[in-house]
Amino acid sequence: MAATDTTSADALRARHHRRLMTLSIVTAIATIALKGGAWALTGSVGLLSDAAESIVNLVAASVGLVAVIWAAQPADEDHAYGHEKANYLSAGIEGTLILIAALTIAYAGIERLFNPSDVSSIGIGLAVSAGASVLNLVLGLVLIRVGKRDRSLILEADGHHLMADVWTSVGVVIGVGLVAITGWQPLDALVALVVAGNIVVTGVGLVRRSTDGLMDRALDRVELDHINDVLARFTSDDVQFHALRTRRAGQRAFVSMHVVVPGAWTVQQGHDLIERLEFDLRETLEPVTITTHLEPIEDPASFADAGLDRKDVYGPPAAPEDAAQA
Repeated sequence: MAATDTTSADALRARHHRRLMTLSIVTAIATIALKGGAWALTGSVGLLSDAAESIVNLVAASVGLVAVIWAAQPADEDHAYGHEKANYLSAGIEGTLILIAALTIAYAGIERLFNPSDVSSIGIGLAVSAGASVLNLVLGLVLIRVGKRDRSLILEADGHHLMADVWTSVGVVIGVGLVAITGWQPLDALVALVVAGNIVVTGVGLVRRSTDGLMDRALDRVELDHINDVLARFTSDDVQFHALRTRRAGQRAFVSMHVVVPGAWTVQQGHDLIERLEFDLRETLEPVTITTHLEPIEDPASFADAGLDRKDVYGPPAAPEDAAQA
């Protein structure tokens, strides 16, 4: 029953994520139309940079939707650990697209800096751009909140991307407004360059988080502290732990460790210990896949495999019949 409930909750969560990413695509199309219209009205390169970032939003949201659908697929024979690393692939693509957009905006800003031109119809253009930013603000906050709650890097990345777009729009509105007040046209180009720099920071951050996930970075410090607290409650003269390794793939955490217990324990005693241990670990790590390896505390070889590669310093293991005779 518990497994069925978990599967049902995962399906509902995946459906909700698909709806949010679809809404992100619709919002991106709407903001492209609004900001493109604002640029056409004013001729502002700052507003052009804002519209260009919305095009990146559309591409990124489309990639994100595909990744959400892909990541929700259950484990199969070819992907025994599931497909949730699609989260990191999507975030890496989105981060790269953001960096490309930043370079495009920077190029346009530098060109306008050396070849300034008048900006017109500023009031209407800024009002249209501000309206588009409100759409991004609302959706961005929702995506970040749901992404953090469900540990979905796809949603969180798209939300942060939209929030970067919002701050970009704020900067553009201020810059173009100052052009109208001061009449100093280079301000428009300078705002575009500042926008490009802000976008670079966002893009680099997403690429870094994507790389960390693909390289199996350990769980964060809060989660590791929880694991160590649980292990400390079970540790005694008879029970020890080593070779603890952790990683995350999207929403799911993976934890593996060796559990060292007295060799005289029955299989049932070892099993009961591990069941209690896993129950406590799942309190804050769910969804999590836990892999344990039971070893006898009297055997020196039990402590020779704490590293990634086992160190067979004690020679080959004894055959079952030899062990029985011993």
